[in-house]
Amino acid sequence: MKILTYNVNGIRSAATKGLFDFLKDENPDVVCLQEIKATQDQADIAAIEALGYHHFWFSAIKKGYSGVAIFSKTAPKHVHYGCDNEEYDHEGRVIRADYDDFSVVSAYFPSGTSGDHRQDVKYRFLDYFFDYCNTLRKELPGLVVCGDYNICHKPIDIHDPVGNKNSTGFLPEERAWMDKWFNNGMVDTFREFHPEPHRYTWWSFRANARANNKGWRIDYISVTDNLKNRLKSADILADAKHSDHCPSFVVM
Repeated sequence: MKILTYNVNGIRSAATKGLFDFLKDENPDVVCLQEIKATQDQADIAAIEALGYHHFWFSAIKKGYSGVAIFSKTAPKHVHYGCDNEEYDHEGRVIRADYDDFSVVSAYFPSGTSGDHRQDVKYRFLDYFFDYCNTLRKELPGLVVCGDYNICHKPIDIHDPVGNKNSTGFLPEERAWMDKWFNNGMVDTFREFHPEPHRYTWWSFRANARANNKGWRIDYISVTDNLKNRLKSADILADAKHSDHCPSFVVM
């Protein structure tokens, strides 16, 4: 099974840049999208269904903001909308699809770029989501947690670790959370196959950052360690340019 994650920074915008042709060529079994910035009735449903996908949407209450979705070639046994927390569910942060022997989560972690208040929201979300997933694993022990985590874990994951040491997304507290996450039975699937540097999933629109590969790796596919032996490959598709992010995938 090929599972792909992509922060599309607006599904309607990404569609005008060839998103659906890209999905046709890559042919993932499951697609996890973040920052869709749309409701289902605003999207090109016909194009999605023509690719053979069942589709499930969890949009933010605020129009044109946040939101997550899952497209799946196989109908899930169950889809859970939200993470059982009103604050984050109003922002359309999490959706989950359950299959026979594992579950796939599409998650869009808050960003702290707009100030201290949103950084506090981010910290609260991190604490809540960690406990939420721990509880979830008791019922659903095989988890694939895809999404935009909005954190670079290690210096290798960011083009300028020294210059960004005080930047949200690379703060010590955020990186410590990533340590805790990956020390708690979660596996960074990309790093299982790719120890090399200069592999990123997001670039600023400013200063020609993408052309110069001055990026950040903030999008991840994490799996519970009981799924580690099923991993066959994982990679970042930096040539896909429908967003300021690029997609990543894992094959299990």
